[in-house]
Amino acid sequence: MQAPPTKEGPRINDMIDEPTVLLIDAEGEKRGVIPTDEAIRMAEEAGLDLVEVSPNAKPPVCKLLDYGKYKYQAQKKAN
Repeated sequence: MQAPPTKEGPRINDMIDEPTVLLIDAEGEKRGVIPTDEAIRMAEEAGLDLVEVSPNAKPPVCKLLDYGKYKYQAQKKAN
C-alpha cells in the first residue's frame, strides 16, 4: 500500500518506499521503469531530487528535479 503525499508536499528521495518507479529525467524524457534506489542514485549524481509527481500510478511516476526550486515555484503559483 502506498503512503499518500504528506501535507508538506510530495514524497521525495528516501521517502519513496515503492520498489520501482517510472522515471522522468530533468529534461522531461521518460526513462522507463527502474528500481527506486537506482533512481535516487541518479538524482544524487545529477545534484537533484527524486520527486514523486503521480503517487497513484502503478508504478508511481517520479521526476528528477530541484525540489527547493519546485516548491518555491508551486508556492509562487498559489499566491
